[in-house]
Amino acid sequence: MGAGGDVSSRLDLFAETVFFKYLSPFGHIESEESGIMGEGEVKIIIDPIDGSSNALSFFPYYGTSVARVNAQGVLDAAVVCNLANGDIFTKSGNGAVQQGKLFMRDFHPLVSSSASEIGLFEKAYAHPELVAALDKSGLKFRAPGAVALSLAYAHTVEYVLFVGAFRIYDFAAGLALCEGLEVIVEQDYVIVSKDKNVLAKIDAIIKALQSSKEEA
Repeated sequence: MGAGGDVSSRLDLFAETVFFKYLSPFGHIESEESGIMGEGEVKIIIDPIDGSSNALSFFPYYGTSVARVNAQGVLDAAVVCNLANGDIFTKSGNGAVQQGKLFMRDFHPLVSSSASEIGLFEKAYAHPELVAALDKSGLKFRAPGAVALSLAYAHTVEYVLFVGAFRIYDFAAGLALCEGLEVIVEQDYVIVSKDKNVLAKIDAIIKALQSSKEEA
């Protein structure tokens, strides 16, 4: 059982070993699998394999995420990589988010889309009432199963929605890449969108469902 509450696969643990080997000289590691490891004032938060169930099922939507929190407690660097297709997203300091391809040196400003037709709803399987409400409101979505990766693609989709317990491993790097987007972070859900009206609409749907359950 990993520190994040999920069962760690051998793939997760192998990837964690690689990250620890190369990143531990720069600070202590906080990993979804083993918790806090190593020493140093700088904290490096990793999800060794984001979407490991996808990877183990040969479904091409899985990656890895790394975020660095400096000695002053400021998250000052983040990387999310889609290991299935090589898309890589980075942010450092006050610089803009950059996008490129794994093992290639050329990076460019983040690609966005003004014609997004779908959102990404992580953990949709656990929330059938919300699924029905989104469908009724005409909010299409896919549920790919890798939170940090979905947040990295937030600029190209209509929205990203996660409902469940907030875990730092899932969100540290991904949210850092959502610069310039509308974001709501609550204890039990996160919404990101380019459109504040879409954001408000989803937030209202969730609150209405929560209120209905409390009254029941």
